Amino acid sequence: MIQKRLKLPVGVFFIVLFLLVPVQLKVENPMLLLERFLPGGGWIELVFIALYGAIVAYRMQDPSRVQAWRRYTWLAFSIIFFSQLILGLLGYDRFLMTGKLHLPIPMMILAGPIYRGHLSVMSILFVSTVILSGPVWCSHLCYFGAIDSFSAAGKTRRSPIRYKWALKSTVFLMVITAAMLLRWMKVPTATTTLLAVGFGVTGIGLILLVSRKEGRMIHCTSYCPIGTIVNLTRFINPFRLAIDQNNCTSCMACTTKCKYDALNPVDIAQRKPGMTCTLCGDCLSSCHAGSIHYRFPGLSAHRARNLYLLITISLHAATMALARI
Repeated sequence: MIQKRLKLPVGVFFIVLFLLVPVQLKVENPMLLLERFLPGGGWIELVFIALYGAIVAYRMQDPSRVQAWRRYTWLAFSIIFFSQLILGLLGYDRFLMTGKLHLPIPMMILAGPIYRGHLSVMSILFVSTVILSGPVWCSHLCYFGAIDSFSAAGKTRRSPIRYKWALKSTVFLMVITAAMLLRWMKVPTATTTLLAVGFGVTGIGLILLVSRKEGRMIHCTSYCPIGTIVNLTRFINPFRLAIDQNNCTSCMACTTKCKYDALNPVDIAQRKPGMTCTLCGDCLSSCHAGSIHYRFPGLSAHRARNLYLLITISLHAATMALARI
């Protein structure tokens, strides 16, 4: 039994090494933070971050521990990200990825390339995660999402979020249109920066006020345009979360666990998680009938879940090592 439980952590350990060793070897400007302070320190950081991934994988094999471990490891990711940003703002350039500051607002992953006319590192990273692990960005990697998740930790309302898709679509189209107009009108960067900051501050307001009240991640599900992209493109990836129509008793226990409004009564009645599902897995332990499970072509539910954890936790750990602006 112990040997079986070690397979996933060992797999995560070696995949994290596989992802980060080329970064340590090939990138001239050190991407691993410890390397910037201590020659060869990147190799030490590599081992520690791989061990971290292995520990998280070991703990998250138990569905009942997923919600707590995901929430706190995700929050740790966000703290590391913003701590390095603050240090960069204070003048410690080595804590910045390129030595140049960029706005840490998820919306900029979409609007930035449209305004500048070229992709950014964050845009490439985002697209890569969608291809590899579906909506993992919105449940393990987004620095704003971690704060939204923590704020929404209270009692979850069961009724669907009103006007969710109308708001999501409107914000999404407004961001794209605004970025195109600002580029066409050649609006100065200083002005566009202020507009982006305003967008981010509004998002923080939603997180602290509305998400906290609703017990659901209102920023991520109804406001963030990156979340909308994830919702629309998640089917590029073959991973799915399914509800067994024969076993589900419509007890709604899973609804109280889902912070993404993807298992509200309407979704349960249709026996299908909603479009805002991020495959986070928080709901699995709440289903006493065992109706909710992961799916992947050709694999059993157990193997599909382990494969998802393998990819997702590896991406989380590797990205944590590079979590800076």
